[in-house]
Amino acid sequence: MTLNRRNALALIGSSAALGLPGAGQAADGATIRFDHGVASGDPAADGAVIWTRVTLATGAGDVPITWHVATSADGAPVASGQATARFAADHTVKVEVARLKPGRDYWYWFTGSAGERSPTGRFRTLPVGAVDDLVLAVASCQLYPGGLFNAYADLATLPRLDAVLHLGDYIYEYGAEGYGGEIGRKLGRLPDPPHEILSLADYRRRHAQVKADPDMQAAHARAAFICVWDDHEVANDGWIGGAENHDPATEGDWKARKAAAMQAYFEWMPIRDPKGGRSWEAINRSFEFGDLATLAMVETRLLARSKQAEVKGGAPGPEQFADVMAERARPDRELLGPDQQRWLEEVLAASVRANKPWQVLGNQVIMARVAGPDLTAEPYAATFGARIAKLPPVYRERLQQAAAGYKAGLPFNFDAWDGYPAARERLYAAFKRAGSRPIVLAGDSHAAWANDLYDDGRALVASEFGATAITSPSYGSLLPGLGSVLAEVNREVAFCDQDGKGYTLLTLTRTAATAQFVTVSTILAKPFHRQVVASYRARPGAARVPVEKL
Repeated sequence: MTLNRRNALALIGSSAALGLPGAGQAADGATIRFDHGVASGDPAADGAVIWTRVTLATGAGDVPITWHVATSADGAPVASGQATARFAADHTVKVEVARLKPGRDYWYWFTGSAGERSPTGRFRTLPVGAVDDLVLAVASCQLYPGGLFNAYADLATLPRLDAVLHLGDYIYEYGAEGYGGEIGRKLGRLPDPPHEILSLADYRRRHAQVKADPDMQAAHARAAFICVWDDHEVANDGWIGGAENHDPATEGDWKARKAAAMQAYFEWMPIRDPKGGRSWEAINRSFEFGDLATLAMVETRLLARSKQAEVKGGAPGPEQFADVMAERARPDRELLGPDQQRWLEEVLAASVRANKPWQVLGNQVIMARVAGPDLTAEPYAATFGARIAKLPPVYRERLQQAAAGYKAGLPFNFDAWDGYPAARERLYAAFKRAGSRPIVLAGDSHAAWANDLYDDGRALVASEFGATAITSPSYGSLLPGLGSVLAEVNREVAFCDQDGKGYTLLTLTRTAATAQFVTVSTILAKPFHRQVVASYRARPGAARVPVEKL
């Protein structure tokens, strides 16, 4: 075992289980609430998706509501329409608003038939033509029991924010006795339902719990989210055929679990539904920010990912380490898959042909080469034994195995692109064919990163900025200062912070891409204060220079 990041429905045919129309009576006129706030997402030049969820005081059927869009927070609507909170969709509502003007802010809200009104949200349509700058927040990994969403409270106060990129792990599947449960008990933030989630009803309840958080609602109301999932929206360390945290013998069919998770995701997230003929898994899509930037969001979990390479055996040694590295190096192992990679290359090439200085890749996992540190050397040599002695036995064993693997030359994380080196080289070749040196964004690792990405020929092909977690624990909680060690021993790592919680603020101009790594002083209490722990800058493609510390 290595120290990875955290080491059609089965009931088709049952209208009650699926929540199909007819399962409840119409609720027209019933008193309603908007307990889960509002959200917007997937902005376009002429509009965006707006979302809410209706909570009924009585009844269980479909609920008619009205949506409104205005050009100011207290202005008269410039667009309105009717929508239905369907029982079959867990009373969620998504409206694809169109016919708006590009590059401007809009405010939106929903009303019920008895005059009930939702909170007001805000989004900005995509710009067209000349664009001077762009401000994006990058977030991921928000374990609800892991701490308070103080980072979102800070994000919601930003004076300028064009969109939020969410790179996955919006929810986690674990139960109250699982990952983060100890902190959750102290904070009164245990997961709902309390067991590990498996069914459609389970996934819906977990999404509802996260959306009920007031800081989460404030962030959603501040700007449009552009989202992709990572693994925990279904189960830990997922791949095309299963997941580390899914046992078919006790938890049923993987496809059924995945379908339930994806249905809940599309109901509860402000994301456009798949176009006709596309599978639910194919959420890769692109966004154009005038003449400044193209954003391509990719999917790295459910479409094509091969199973993660892993060390076998309870006490692995040199033979097992050699076997896992041989498996890792297989040329047929995929992460994006050929169809998605062709799509991505076309998007990047079109952006380059349009003379846009920036191509930005919204990607879930770290792309840089990151060798595991020797935990038996300094600065941990004198204290490593004492540190792991304080850990529960399961974590102590895993850390000991990881230390042995790192000393033997294993990468830091097989679940990242480092577990798929041949697929990474194919992607780098696509970058070069497209003529692009993109900005790669990554979540998943619970750490902040500024990385230089080199291909096997040692040519600099991209810059990478990784966002730390909103709340999820990282290796820094076990090994303080680990980020500095990783930066010291890895050529591609210019900066790594494994300790702080927060988000990354990315500002693009025609001459630079600047990443500010924002952290909050605590996720265990309020109030808190924010700080920028580091800032790094990348230059447009022609410069081909490493990231620079500011």
